[in-house]
Amino acid sequence: MSTATDHRNNSHREFELDTTWKQIIWRQFGAALDMIENAMVACHDTLWGDRSRQPEFWYTVYHALFWLDCYLSDSLEGYTPPVPFTLDELDERGLLPERVYAKDELLKYLEHGRGKCRATIEALTDEKARQRCGFDWLDISVAELLLYNMRHVQHHAAQLNLILRQSAGSAPNWVRKTKTPLTQQ
Repeated sequence: MSTATDHRNNSHREFELDTTWKQIIWRQFGAALDMIENAMVACHDTLWGDRSRQPEFWYTVYHALFWLDCYLSDSLEGYTPPVPFTLDELDERGLLPERVYAKDELLKYLEHGRGKCRATIEALTDEKARQRCGFDWLDISVAELLLYNMRHVQHHAAQLNLILRQSAGSAPNWVRKTKTPLTQQ
């Protein structure tokens, strides 16, 4: 609960920003996730599994989704991505997964991340938002980690769109805000 001063009549009123801010954060985070999905769907099979292209399209998707999932967890302790994905992405040597992940596998991982993202934003309290995040290498709050995570997803969505534009001559359009509501009915 926040307190604001109405300077016109010097009265104090209390209002709840949680719902408004949660909706705003979700609409933008959801838009970044929609852009990753649109790029995935637009990618033709030849480009998807092209191991000669750097960065590899499928791997860029996987990397974005792995860190989305990881950063939506409280910390690395106890974090495990869903099968068939592993913790190899954490290896400092930059190991790639043993095989190219199929588009449908990563679309399912995207849905997992989208659901986890919505649940995280929905459950966010003012107290939780102010807490230091559980990732030691990031000296930021839980709220700032959400924005950091969103920026990371959008960075890779832009990278995927650039790859599509360079290889196919077109890419999906910008998503202004997600059409998926924060709260599923």
